[in-house]
Amino acid sequence: MKKIEAIIRRSKYRTVRDALHAKGINFFSYWDVTGIGNEQKGKVYRGISYSTSDIQRRVLSIVVNDDFEQITIDTILEYANTGEIGDGKIFVSDIKDAYRIRTGDKGGETLS
Repeated sequence: MKKIEAIIRRSKYRTVRDALHAKGINFFSYWDVTGIGNEQKGKVYRGISYSTSDIQRRVLSIVVNDDFEQITIDTILEYANTGEIGDGKIFVSDIKDAYRIRTGDKGGETLS
């Protein structure tokens, strides 16, 4: 099993969510976060400078069986991409085990 954490633009969340659902990835958690970007500069709008160092993003936390790892990554890469700085990051880590609290089931079948 793999845990895939993706930090994406909040404006891309619905698109990514719908694309993941279409690929059969129906369960994940998400939350809104504020981060600090080191590549983004302040923006000027109508002569007023706005700081963009504090960046509003959404984090997706998805645990999938190994056979869904690349599908999940490819889907996020395709649908979260705008081609601009600040599109986000994806982190992948191994999950040793999973348990379903209600039944005590263990392993990959707990993800379905």
